[in-house]
Amino acid sequence: MKRVVPRVILGIAVLVVFGFSNPLTAQDERSAAVLRGSVTPERAWWDLQHYRLAVSVDVEAKSIEGTNEVRFRVLRPSTRMQIDLQTPLEIRSVTWAEESLPFERQGNVYWIDFPRELMEGNEESIVIAYGGHPTESENPPWSGGLTWTKDEQGKPFIATTCQGIGASIWWPCKDHGYDEPDAGMDILVTVPESLIAVSNGRLVETLEDDDSATRTFHWRVTQPINNYCINMNIGDYARFSDTFEGEAGELTMDYWVLSYQLERARMHFKEAPRVIAAFEHWFGPYPFYEDSYKLVEVPYNGMEHQSSVTYGNGYENGYRGRDLSGTGVGFLFDFIIVHESGHEWFGNNISMQDAADMWIHEGFTNYSENLFVEYHFSEKEAQDYVIGCRRLIRNDRPIIGTYGENQSGSGDMYYKGGNLLHTLRHIVNDDEKWRDILRGLNETFRHQTVTTQQVESYISRQAGIDLSKYFDQYLRTTDIPKLVYSIDGDLLEFHFENVVDGFTMPVLVRVNGAEQWLHPTAEPQSSEFAGAIRSFEVDRNFYIESEEARERR
Repeated sequence: MKRVVPRVILGIAVLVVFGFSNPLTAQDERSAAVLRGSVTPERAWWDLQHYRLAVSVDVEAKSIEGTNEVRFRVLRPSTRMQIDLQTPLEIRSVTWAEESLPFERQGNVYWIDFPRELMEGNEESIVIAYGGHPTESENPPWSGGLTWTKDEQGKPFIATTCQGIGASIWWPCKDHGYDEPDAGMDILVTVPESLIAVSNGRLVETLEDDDSATRTFHWRVTQPINNYCINMNIGDYARFSDTFEGEAGELTMDYWVLSYQLERARMHFKEAPRVIAAFEHWFGPYPFYEDSYKLVEVPYNGMEHQSSVTYGNGYENGYRGRDLSGTGVGFLFDFIIVHESGHEWFGNNISMQDAADMWIHEGFTNYSENLFVEYHFSEKEAQDYVIGCRRLIRNDRPIIGTYGENQSGSGDMYYKGGNLLHTLRHIVNDDEKWRDILRGLNETFRHQTVTTQQVESYISRQAGIDLSKYFDQYLRTTDIPKLVYSIDGDLLEFHFENVVDGFTMPVLVRVNGAEQWLHPTAEPQSSEFAGAIRSFEVDRNFYIESEEARERR
């Protein structure tokens, strides 16, 4: 017999149905966003330690069945837990200490109730059984879900993507960025015996089941990992391997590609060790030596899945045959290998706590592209590339999103993010110090989730400059500072417009061809030069606008 108890959550009356799904009609979008994007009381009392996810994939039915063992430490006594799983998937049962637990559904959230308060300091675990037909991605990786397709030889080719929408679109979890499993994760994927399943970390074992004609691939991640980085890739894969002698020793580099692409991949993936070399120089040691580095071919562009970087760029340089910068420099490298591997440092090693701070992932990783170019080619080409990408900046919305609602900011987090960091490097005006800052970020916040305030404060401290107004300007407004100047003989007058209160930043200019540093604010300033000013230009590495005052009259 069902036991029904009225309850109010976030101001919305709901019915608690023990062991049964309870669809809601009164839930509005904002309350769902808050449940998804905030650290609710039902999340805050427990600290995630480890996941053990086991998934069986029915290729023909396009369905999955599985379990997830969630191991956690109790931070303070409580009886109610939030677990996220998006429709149309359903939780079948929840077990704790061999006891079935009651649960209720509120949209994409499940509330799980323990029969008594769990004691602070205890380590506990529950096993969640779930299944169904998961959402099918309509445009991976931009839309989340499973991609069910076939390769060129007609064999199944399947993949998961879930950045933004969340990992709970295909497995039950604590779907918020602030808490990662301290002891990593085990992922077991069961597929038809003719296929191979590739996931994160290292392959521990392959289990054959002759009765069901299936194989189970057991992958293990030993380091903390954010939810959206967990992936499942299924296909007719072939594998080849190499090692990279890096800053932290020998790094295993594995490549999983469709069997008929093997020779092509052997040649093209020589780019991968070059990427690791460049980024270890700029950012410090690859963050996941214990879990290896992989490139995995997938039926979409690619993604930054930790220790399992996915690749679908057609084995060619550029991005799907294009140079994003419009300068030609983008054809010097394979965008997906470089960009998605850069995320191993920014996004996977240093991870945002809240989706509003997604720029930490995408801005730094966009910036990593031109650092790769500088390391392997030239400083000029690197500058050409990042400056060329300014044409893609829209300044439509602030880069910082809405906190607590799983809302990231503008897509400008990529190209504007890269350019604000490129400009910042030139404000610091000390390349060794700048490199130390980038490496220091990865060492200081190694395997941690962070806020943008932590990142901003760290850079300010290490640079020895108060950059709070700088970050406010570029991250929290859509206005680009405009340097307005006028020339009268040997006198230069200048000031900033379109800036936040208190904004100031040094700007390198050329007066009559000679370099000169200005320190403009919103207040008019002037500088006198020896002789008439015949030419004036702002160094192109500074992402600002400039305008001569007389042209506006």
